[in-house]
Amino acid sequence: MTGQRSDARRNYTHILAVAEAEVATRGAQASLEQIARIAGVGSATVRRHFPTRKALLEAVFKQRVHGLCDRAHALCGDHDSRFALVEWLRELLAYSLAARGLADALSYQPLQDEATEDSCAAVIGAAGALLLRRAIDDQVVRADITIDDLLTLIVGIALATENYTDPAMQADRAFRLAVAGFGPNGT
Repeated sequence: MTGQRSDARRNYTHILAVAEAEVATRGAQASLEQIARIAGVGSATVRRHFPTRKALLEAVFKQRVHGLCDRAHALCGDHDSRFALVEWLRELLAYSLAARGLADALSYQPLQDEATEDSCAAVIGAAGALLLRRAIDDQVVRADITIDDLLTLIVGIALATENYTDPAMQADRAFRLAVAGFGPNGT
């Protein structure tokens, strides 16, 4: 945002605030035109700041994603590395359910292969990989599991359960069933 005129910075901030509210209400499919109308700007202004839906979603989730990454780093100090990994994944799933659209944003691209270094997927992947590596090193998680496997699992659970009457309950059940397969012997 440096180098932009002050009105452009204000527009960006205002559009982002409106987008956060719309995505929270409508999920990843929130209308860019509706965001423009509510923000009181033209759709071209929205597209100038956020050329793609993915760019808009990345901006909406960036701060909270960094909070999840900070949490991963804090959990790295836990003496039980399996607990730390599972706890962080549970928090990522809870946030994915609460922040409608995050799972969609993560599923728009291969989680690690082509993600730009500051994208939500790359930042989350790097943070989770630290926890996973420690759990594998401690031999409390199967060595063939990758962070992409785990993020795909979380995205899948979030997307599959978001329209249930009680998505958190259904997601927690699916998560517990999946976690049972993390162990070093497939348990």
